[in-house]
Amino acid sequence: MDTSCDITVRDSIATVTLNRPDIHNAFDETLIANLTAAFVSLDDNPDVRVVVLAGAGKSFCAGADLNWMKRMSAFGHEENLADANALAAMLRALYALSKPTVARVSGAAYGGGVGLVAACDIALAVPEATFALSEAKLGLIPATIGPYVIEAIGARQARRYFLTAERFDASEARRIGLVHEIVTADGIDARIGAMIATLKMAGPTAQLECKALIRGVAHRPIDDDVIAGTARHIAAVRASPEGREGVAAFFGKRRPAWLE
Repeated sequence: MDTSCDITVRDSIATVTLNRPDIHNAFDETLIANLTAAFVSLDDNPDVRVVVLAGAGKSFCAGADLNWMKRMSAFGHEENLADANALAAMLRALYALSKPTVARVSGAAYGGGVGLVAACDIALAVPEATFALSEAKLGLIPATIGPYVIEAIGARQARRYFLTAERFDASEARRIGLVHEIVTADGIDARIGAMIATLKMAGPTAQLECKALIRGVAHRPIDDDVIAGTARHIAAVRASPEGREGVAAFFGKRRPAWLE
């Protein structure tokens, strides 16, 4: 039985743990497939409200497994394309999850590990965490993770860190927008717990629609199409069962149904 990816669900919180600590949770085709299946399954699970992504051991994720990289280097174009598409699909499944996602960065996040952090909605890291977009040192590029990393840190910072492939610390990761908070190792789980409690106060469908709104509006000019689209979006949400319930609960000074 493959144990490269551990999934637990407790009190509506799913924790997906990369479980290859002996190789710093580096991923290969098996772990990529398992993560994809996990994200799709959790997205379809109505009992899950929040998904936490973590790494077992000292590292969060060191990127690609060296043995996997050796195999890929011997592949032809079609095999490499299929392999890259599988990684891209996994990242897309994480990014497109309809529930809030939280990255728990307890150590090194390199290459594809940075992509996982960037694809999550919220990222918390310990002070000792380190980061690197190291692909260029290998004559490669951070292609499949690129859209998520660039969205998180912006093109200007990507120009530096994609090109230098240098390592940077948690403080710099926070400064450039890759992580939201830095929390001590002995306090990170409590802080994530508090973050989850805050997330669970909001309506689950509203959170899904918030994520859709961000994807639909980000990086677009504020033109007539965007303005009209946002008006249609809020009109639909106001008329939805959850929208009606939330407003009624507010004016009725009671807890909304999703908190009962």
